[in-house]
Amino acid sequence: MADTILQRCEALGLRLTEQRRIVAAVLEGADDHPDVEKLYARACAVDPGISLATVYRTVKLFEEAGILEKHEFRDGRARYEDAERDHHDHLIDLNSGEVFEFVDAEIEALQERIAARLGYQLKGHRLELYGVRRKDG
Repeated sequence: MADTILQRCEALGLRLTEQRRIVAAVLEGADDHPDVEKLYARACAVDPGISLATVYRTVKLFEEAGILEKHEFRDGRARYEDAERDHHDHLIDLNSGEVFEFVDAEIEALQERIAARLGYQLKGHRLELYGVRRKDG
């Protein structure tokens, strides 16, 4: 599989206008889980002529092509990240909306054991933890 979002779009034969290329570059540079409005603001910083509708259509196209993964973290906003990123789970702060990515070998092993005990071979999962910061932490 190609390394970048743009390369994967090209490999899939998606028609890439200059504005779609900008959205792809903004997504490639994201180290968070932006919603469409954040993507739009970042794309506007590159090209003030880009429309919110273009960003929505581009995100939908990329999601349908399997390039982006959509997350809904209980805050009413769909957020996106590169579908080809290394596996990780999420902890979402219910007060701030901040999303923390983590990988835990014990959780991964536990999920494998549970699937095996139920007679399944695990092919994937999505784990989202929701919490509030402890006052003593």
